[in-house]
Amino acid sequence: MTTEPKAFAEMSGLEQLQAAFQSGGPRRGIGATLGFTAVSVEEGKVVFGGTPTEDVYNPIGTVHGGYAATMLDSALACAVHSKLKPGQGYTTLELKVSYHKAMTAKTGPITAEGVVITMGRRAAFAEGKVTDAAGNLYASATSSLLIFDLPTKA
Repeated sequence: MTTEPKAFAEMSGLEQLQAAFQSGGPRRGIGATLGFTAVSVEEGKVVFGGTPTEDVYNPIGTVHGGYAATMLDSALACAVHSKLKPGQGYTTLELKVSYHKAMTAKTGPITAEGVVITMGRRAAFAEGKVTDAAGNLYASATSSLLIFDLPTKA
């Protein structure tokens, strides 16, 4: 990322996400580890896309539930991030995931969409879903997140 840390701290959450996902640099973090990336970022809504492979299988031969949970946690948290004011941060307090259908490597590309339901001064609530290209639902989730002011450097 080419943005200076001070300038980044002065950006809104949406501006931070746009800078991070449009930087053109190498992918890092959990998205790189699990092979998913941002598809779209707008205020209050974020979509990630990926294609599950056998690399994320569990011992019974299907995609591990943690794959969908991680994509959903990322999408819901980033949807909240997109609504932060400069100087604010957040952390996930609770994530509830419901699994509707098993995924395999044959499932093909999927998306995890996160949408902010309510955003208060100290708490935010978001919901999301994982679907394939045909619109089949594989998982859904709700999340509660704590909003806080970031410490300022003296």
